[in-house]
Amino acid sequence: MLASALPRHILVPLIVACALFMEQVDSTVISTSLPAIAASLHDDPVALKLALTSYLLSLAVFIPASGWCADRFGARTVFRSAIVIFTLGSILCGLSTSLLDFVIYRIIQGMGGAMMVPVGRLVILRSVPKSEIVSALAWLTIPALLGPVMGPPLGGFITTYFDWRLIFFINVPIGILGIILATRFIENVREEDVPPLDLHGLVLSGIGLSGLVFGLAVLGQHLVPYWAAAGVTAIGVVALGFYVRHARRTPHAVLDLSLLRIPTFRAGVVGGSLFRIGVGALPFALPLMLQLTFGLSPFASGMLTFASSAGALVMKTTARPILRRFGFWRVLVVNALISSAFIGANALFTPETPHAAIVAVLLMGGFFRSLEFTAINALSYADVSQPEMSRATSFVSVAQQVSLSLGVALVGMVLEAMRSARGETALQLADFTPAFLIVAGVSALAVFSFMSLPKDAGAELSGHKEKPSTLPDPRGEVNTAGS
Repeated sequence: MLASALPRHILVPLIVACALFMEQVDSTVISTSLPAIAASLHDDPVALKLALTSYLLSLAVFIPASGWCADRFGARTVFRSAIVIFTLGSILCGLSTSLLDFVIYRIIQGMGGAMMVPVGRLVILRSVPKSEIVSALAWLTIPALLGPVMGPPLGGFITTYFDWRLIFFINVPIGILGIILATRFIENVREEDVPPLDLHGLVLSGIGLSGLVFGLAVLGQHLVPYWAAAGVTAIGVVALGFYVRHARRTPHAVLDLSLLRIPTFRAGVVGGSLFRIGVGALPFALPLMLQLTFGLSPFASGMLTFASSAGALVMKTTARPILRRFGFWRVLVVNALISSAFIGANALFTPETPHAAIVAVLLMGGFFRSLEFTAINALSYADVSQPEMSRATSFVSVAQQVSLSLGVALVGMVLEAMRSARGETALQLADFTPAFLIVAGVSALAVFSFMSLPKDAGAELSGHKEKPSTLPDPRGEVNTAGS
């Protein structure tokens, strides 16, 4: 058998890649298909933002428990169970008959995804010799890069020429293959000494995060009364307040807030979250605008929006030399403004805009956003000690998913407000202009968090050095060693 002949540092990542590819493609194809799904379920396209926020939020709620479950029950056991849950959720999504069904099944998918991807990475780190880790992770990144590129065109093609439900059914054979390969080739590694799960903290953080994001997501919608949405939001805020008090008193809190004492980690979480709010809005708002106001088919829309991921793919080969040349501080500050400008540039698109120009803007925007993500992700762990690394990873993962959810919720609120102000039910092109500009402005606020960092932040990682000088340079900055 071919699989048996592959070296372990290639075989194990490719098995994990089955799950990662399934998750990545699923996350991107649905964005392109939202208008068609809304029409099929006889619901409002803006209300379909709940399908995105519910999945992302489910990831945020359950990711903190993934590491503990793997340690307690074994990585292979949890990994296989996660694939089963994700695949089951996919089947149920394909059988949905209402928005409520669809949202509930997306939450089930998120439960599987929350365990599937983090535990999959853990499987690699524990199954592959240290000398082969870099090579193994390189194999793992292939589906992470190809999934978002293939997702929009694939989702658009299936939705246009077949049926959107098929999007979820294609996960079934991939999931079955992943389960079979994991059973045969992955060891069930577990830890001997596992601290107790912070169940109290997990419940508080889950209620807090879900209440906050879901409350904001349904504000202005006709799904629930305004007072109910406001009440859910308030419950979320209160629960998060209780969690902060709990985390300060608990040695093994599920989300370790003490990590925020580290300046680079704090900037990565706070600045990165603000930046991702704008980025999270794009996969929801752009396909809606292209299909509902430009009149494009899902396939034509997907053939345009995939350019963002293609730009991100191109960036992967240039991130290291750019960071070495300019350093983290300059890249984070300047590139956050550039990336935010490209988010705002979506407001300039009209049905008469040449498709080549749209692709060019999306391609460059994807490039700069991916560069920002690379810098944020690397710098966040620059000063985290090895014993704190697993807790830092969970914290960052949760922050990422929550901020992406808030981006979808925010752009949905703006679109709903614009539509309601006109007293109409259909979205118009003019509704999207303030939506893109507002989320771009929120992303730009990340600059203030990054500017608080020392100029030499992350110098060890980037290799960026400057000649020491006490004189201001022509750009108005003071040169110091390692900036």
